[in-house]
Amino acid sequence: MNKTDDLPDPTPVPRLKGDGARIVYERLKAEILTLDLAPGQHLDETDLAARFRMSRSPIREAIIRLAAEGLLVTLSNRSTQVAPLDLVAFPKYIEALDLLQRANTRLAAHYRTDADITAIRREMMAFEVAVKHNDYLEMSQTNLQFHVAVARAGRNPYLTAQYERLLGEGRRMLHLHFDYLARSQDEFLLTDEHDQILQAIIDRDAERADDLAHAHTRQFRDRFMHYMASNRAADMKLSKSLPSEYPAERAAAR
Repeated sequence: MNKTDDLPDPTPVPRLKGDGARIVYERLKAEILTLDLAPGQHLDETDLAARFRMSRSPIREAIIRLAAEGLLVTLSNRSTQVAPLDLVAFPKYIEALDLLQRANTRLAAHYRTDADITAIRREMMAFEVAVKHNDYLEMSQTNLQFHVAVARAGRNPYLTAQYERLLGEGRRMLHLHFDYLARSQDEFLLTDEHDQILQAIIDRDAERADDLAHAHTRQFRDRFMHYMASNRAADMKLSKSLPSEYPAERAAAR
């Protein structure tokens, strides 16, 4: 049997001339972020070319772009796989995310303009719409856009760039976070947290903005850990690697 024989007969992908790489990029990125393509899964250019009914050139361009974003990795034998989720490094990821989230949100409270407030509110409303539609992919995208809009209001492009990269890396974990909330009978998504952060920025209350940003990160950490604890099939004892509090929190204790 040919390797592509067991693939479903794809619906022809409508596209503009020269637009193939973008279409493949967007489709594969969505499948990676929603975990339809599992971490560590190998991708074959020939199979992808057959699936998308394109030459290997746009497939390769899309793979290069996804690799640059850390969603795909190229192995020494030139094969490609979906980037693994390094759950052992989760505590370090959260520590870095917490520091950048607090710093960017604090700076936003200092330096925001009326135009920034409008942009942040627009992204907040887009997130709320995505939540109403229960669209995980759109929820993770609009959540990222909300926090990036906050960071841009802080006027430090270096902190913004690093923060956006971390938020992008965490989108697959955020998908699991959303899934946990959907399955849980005791937990639910609080969209008013973004509203509280925005209000602190409007009020130029840097201390409250910092505290809310920290609580926002901590809630994501705790809920993700609950997801891992409830996912018995994962067979991971991540809690033993996670400190009860962030080292950064102790260092920054006021």
